[in-house]
Amino acid sequence: MPELPEVEVTRRGIAPHLLGRQITSVAVREPRLRWPVPAAVSRLAGREVRAVNRRGKYLLLDCGDGHLILHLGMSGSLRLVEAGTPAGRHDHVDIAFGNRVLRLRDPRRFGAVLWTCAPPGEHPLIRHLGVEPLTREFNARRLHALSRGRRTSIKQLLMDGRLVVGVGNIYASESLFLSGISPRRRAGTLSAARCGLLVRSVKHVLRAAIMAGGSTLRDFVGSDGASGYFQVRHLVYGRAGEPCRSCGAPIRHLVQGQRATFYCAKCQR
Repeated sequence: MPELPEVEVTRRGIAPHLLGRQITSVAVREPRLRWPVPAAVSRLAGREVRAVNRRGKYLLLDCGDGHLILHLGMSGSLRLVEAGTPAGRHDHVDIAFGNRVLRLRDPRRFGAVLWTCAPPGEHPLIRHLGVEPLTREFNARRLHALSRGRRTSIKQLLMDGRLVVGVGNIYASESLFLSGISPRRRAGTLSAARCGLLVRSVKHVLRAAIMAGGSTLRDFVGSDGASGYFQVRHLVYGRAGEPCRSCGAPIRHLVQGQRATFYCAKCQR
């Protein structure tokens, strides 16, 4: 599923083409997404996009009197196409800006296109989200405080969107390897120093993934249809049985919270 880097790549790809542009029409071919597309979305023509922001894995299009909330779900992508480009079977929503169209393609229909007139931070899907990992607010002190008294594993804490938003499964595994921390270690046992090391690793991995265009797993592509290639840089994710790039020991695999975890038992403690 697209995680923070993939959504940020999408945001950066579409923003220059949407900012200051007026919505000329909206076509909703399939309203039955994860949540039904509200009728208000079909009536957005005439509004100008003033900002394209991201909160966690949600894209927020500021239209002045409200925000369009977009989520890619498990298999969705937003692409910019020329007006008149025939829609495919899974192309469910088009937002036109003259001769350019922002098109949501979502084979599994787990994505979302929603509208809110209230501040987006008050929306039920957004108001409980945790700290953004690429901000100054995500630091050693914050992570140490979040982890105190928690018996859950540090990997599951990183993936809890109510605490830290958008890190995701791939990037949690990669960050823990980079910081030398076992994904099975109880979060509450991490020292402040190791929390600081993990924070730096998370930021490094996420920024590297954004620069590489994200990880192309299954259906994700960027707004121009191009695939990301961060997966070729994975140090542990998806490499079970292969030698660790640091010590040569075989990469191990386990399941935590119904998600695959990859790690090196020798390098990570």
